[in-house]
Amino acid sequence: MTTSKNNRFSEQGFSLIELMIVIAIIGILISVGVVGFKAAMRSGNEAATIDTLRNGIGASQIQYALAHHGDFGTFDQLIADHALDERYKGNTPVVNGYVFTMKVTPKSTTNQADFACNADPQNSEGVSATGRRHFYIDAAVSTVRENPDQPATANDRPIGQ
Repeated sequence: MTTSKNNRFSEQGFSLIELMIVIAIIGILISVGVVGFKAAMRSGNEAATIDTLRNGIGASQIQYALAHHGDFGTFDQLIADHALDERYKGNTPVVNGYVFTMKVTPKSTTNQADFACNADPQNSEGVSATGRRHFYIDAAVSTVRENPDQPATANDRPIGQ
C-alpha cells in the first residue's frame, strides 16, 4: 500500500487547484485585453469621424458649392457627384459607429446657402460604445466642433481647444 501512495505523489501533472488558478489568470488577461481593444476602437472611430467631417464632408461641400453656383449638397447629391462613397447613402448614414445627420439649406433671395452636419455615436454608453464625443461642422465654422455630452453645435468648442 505504501508503494502505491508513493507512486501517486511522484506522478507528473497539475492539481485541480493549479489548473483553476491558471484559467482564472487567463480570464483576467482576456477581460483586460477586451476592454483595451474596445477603448482603442472608440478612439479610432472618433478619429475617423473627425477626419470624415473635416476632409470628407467639409471639403466635399466646398467643391460641390463651387460647381453648383453656391448651393451645398445632401449626402445623396454628394455621392452622385462622386465626392462621397456609397456608405453615406440615405438621410442618416452610420459610418465607423457614428450616425451622420446633415441639414442643407438652399440659397434664396434673402439667405445664402448653408449646411450643417452632426456626427453622433451610435452607442455612447458602456463597453460597447462606438464613441463618446459628438461632433459638428457647418459652412460658417472653420473647424470641427465637439461636445462630450450631447449633439454638438456651432457654439461648442473646436477640436483640440
